Amino acid sequence: MISTIQPTEYELHLFHEGNLFKAYKLFGAHLIKDEYGVEGTRFCVWAPYALEVRVVGDFNNWNGTTHQMHKINERGVWMLFVPSVREGMLYKYEIHTKQGNQLLKADPYAFYSEKRPNNASIVYPLEEYDWNDKGWRRKKKLSTPYEKPLFIYELHAGSWKKHENGSFYSYKELADELIPYVIEHGFTHIELLPLIEHPFDQSWGYQGTGYYAPTSRYGSPGELKAFIDKCHQHHIGVILDWVPGHFCKDDHGLYKFDGTFVYEYENTCDRENYVWGTSNFDLSKPEVQSFLISNALFWIEYFHIDGFRVDAVANLLYWPNSHGMRVNDYAVEFLKKLNEVVFSCDSTILMIAEDSTDWPLVTAPTFEGGLGFNYKWNMGWMNDVLTYMKAPVQERRYLHEKITFSLLYAFNENFILPFSHDEVVHGKKSLLNKMPGDYSQKFDQLRLLYGFFIAHPGKKLLFMGGEFGQFDEWKDSEELDWILFDFDMHRKLNLYVKELLTVYRRSKPLFELDHTPEGFEWIDVHNYEQQIFSFIRKGKLQDDVYIIVCNFSDKTYDHYKVGVPLATSYIEMVNSDDAAFGGSGIINKKPLKAIDGEYHGKSYHIEMSIPAFGISILRARKSRGEKKQDGQKKVRSNVTGRRKGKQT
Repeated sequence: MISTIQPTEYELHLFHEGNLFKAYKLFGAHLIKDEYGVEGTRFCVWAPYALEVRVVGDFNNWNGTTHQMHKINERGVWMLFVPSVREGMLYKYEIHTKQGNQLLKADPYAFYSEKRPNNASIVYPLEEYDWNDKGWRRKKKLSTPYEKPLFIYELHAGSWKKHENGSFYSYKELADELIPYVIEHGFTHIELLPLIEHPFDQSWGYQGTGYYAPTSRYGSPGELKAFIDKCHQHHIGVILDWVPGHFCKDDHGLYKFDGTFVYEYENTCDRENYVWGTSNFDLSKPEVQSFLISNALFWIEYFHIDGFRVDAVANLLYWPNSHGMRVNDYAVEFLKKLNEVVFSCDSTILMIAEDSTDWPLVTAPTFEGGLGFNYKWNMGWMNDVLTYMKAPVQERRYLHEKITFSLLYAFNENFILPFSHDEVVHGKKSLLNKMPGDYSQKFDQLRLLYGFFIAHPGKKLLFMGGEFGQFDEWKDSEELDWILFDFDMHRKLNLYVKELLTVYRRSKPLFELDHTPEGFEWIDVHNYEQQIFSFIRKGKLQDDVYIIVCNFSDKTYDHYKVGVPLATSYIEMVNSDDAAFGGSGIINKKPLKAIDGEYHGKSYHIEMSIPAFGISILRARKSRGEKKQDGQKKVRSNVTGRRKGKQT
């Protein structure tokens, strides 16, 4: 409970300067005691051009005549202490504008809101929760994600599962069912589509009104904390989709908050986001910067969030509606400032840019001229590989570069490879249904795609339903098609995904050098006629070598030669054509012994069976008694170290 009523002049100065990074301690509704020990709620709001602001709620029958707020500075901060207003009471701000209108607005800094379609703010104390995730937080501080496995399960809380009557699962129910499911599959993190309060279900949270209020659709803020706490106790990280670019224009929200453009740009062309029907935040305003950067720290402090996927970075970097793609310098500086502040607060946070542009150094620190994120979605890889996979098999030879091109830039940034919700909605089809061919071939090629996904440099993200081959595209108003587990091919695909994640998490060559060119080497990159690609993934140790062979054609090859770097045997760890996974059973059961003789530019080669639409991941067998420190590979520190997101 806050013990003071009036903010300091320094706090107000920082807010108007854009540097009050815990603005939620000042603004919003806070349960406090006044100087006489009287308990009540202190309300504080920024409405710079309002003539008058009143607090209305169920405690005064929504009549603010006796609850007029005091303007405590000339830049529009209003405040009022109301005795006897307790936790759970409803409120709004009644704003009298210069145009002679009266607006009823939800609190921009409200910590809890009514369940839609109602939209009043709710007085709620956030401090009252006893966390049990110290072990998780300590573990995070002892390591960094760059050389660790990172496989994110992206989901929409409202449609992962639903009750028979169509109602949402609560945070508690999600904790009871989702966490065991994620553990069973081997995902390292959950990424939740935006949880900020929002009026329209079909916006999925991307068009928000309450940035500090976790949506009440699924329960209270305390119940969300319990969900995250339980995730951490089971060693699962939680990432939030976060939208600092734009907000919805519903009457009770941020839009024209005091009758003027307070949170948004004044210029129509800059303000209007015509694609989404929303309004863009004015990132030139210091108070808006304080609002947004404080919001990121708010989720970290009160909800122990492990990271943010920052939505629509391209929409921030360039002025909207500018056909010349004019750079928005305000947004560039905001993103740098945001990342600097977040990492100074908690260096373990994942700051992930959903950026579709070729902006340089997105994941480089700001002191090196970068934007300061530590990860970026590799949307170029995703678009290219899906274009290749969707093409008829006979045409893939003409799209060869769609597979190879990503390796020209794979180490320029710290990348996450995303198969996200955006690719399985709005008529785009599910991943399974994008695959050409008959029923069986669709599954064969999806298994191939997932194997290539696992083996390609970069961390991973998969949207819910992909793990069992959702056949229809994502329907946000319905739960996933869990009935598909009644079908043999979907169960076997799910078993394959679990096996892939097991192999991935146990295999350092598949993640240890994800962001350095030393971790990858092509074996054969030119075989466009047979549509076979082979490459090496390497760990830090010289003999920690995996061979990956991908056959994107519909032809099977026996005694196929592949050049290998070491004179040892190679053991097949996983083969997508294994009958247990729904394949035809063309696998390599016995170790493949290296044969002396140059091939593919290597001193040795192996001969193996390669199934149609198949991928094989082979591990080089280490010699017994070999000391690990022998052959220890030195990794260029200037490559791995320069993009850690730390701002020093």
